[in-house]
Amino acid sequence: MRKKIVAANWKMNLTLAQGEKLVNELLQAGIALDAHKEVVIAVPFPYLITVKELLKGHKGFYVAAQNVAAEKAGAFTGEVNAEMLHSIHTDYVIIGHSERRELFHESNATLAKKMDLALSHGLKPIFCCGEPLDVRKAETQNAFVAKQLEESLFHLSPDQLKHVVVAYEPIWAIGTGLTASAAQAQDMHAFIRKQVAGRYGEAVANDLTILYGGSVKAANATEIFAGADVDGGLVGGASLVAAEFAAIAKAI
Repeated sequence: MRKKIVAANWKMNLTLAQGEKLVNELLQAGIALDAHKEVVIAVPFPYLITVKELLKGHKGFYVAAQNVAAEKAGAFTGEVNAEMLHSIHTDYVIIGHSERRELFHESNATLAKKMDLALSHGLKPIFCCGEPLDVRKAETQNAFVAKQLEESLFHLSPDQLKHVVVAYEPIWAIGTGLTASAAQAQDMHAFIRKQVAGRYGEAVANDLTILYGGSVKAANATEIFAGADVDGGLVGGASLVAAEFAAIAKAI
């Protein structure tokens, strides 16, 4: 059975005290996680150790970094490398989020380097892909996402891919007032799985967890997660409200 995951992405929000309160509220929200379900909380770098400690002993809860450097080490002021994240027992790391691609101009080649470094240090990447509005309007989203997969992911071995989670972000449906339907989400997830199957075979593709990252809320989570190829969500704003995120987590 494929792993089902709901991942919270706090982005650049919350003080440490606010973050601790949010985590404690989540842990008290009655989120039942069986062996194939996980909750991953991606927090700002300064909070990783604290949140990891808070989650200790809570089965199925994991911590993620929101980014990782594309270099091993050296004179890169302000960067955090994979070895550092591994040394503080970080479980997951988000790579290629649309905000990193757009605001920080991270290329597919850069993301491929990040994938390699993360995996070589025992981190599980949540690899983000997805198209902007102009691409969706031109109806070339499949080719756009296929290129992202080809240039950043498909150099990995089948064994490496087993440790990767993919998150599809329809950038055009995030904070724009537009909404991706459950059918549109399922269609792209199925396309991504088909691309993986073409490269690695059906068995590997069927084991790959693919998350949806397009403004998931408690109100639409059940419908979106009902898609045959949708294995959970990467949640932004809704993850900052304990009750809302707990309801989403209970929908997987």
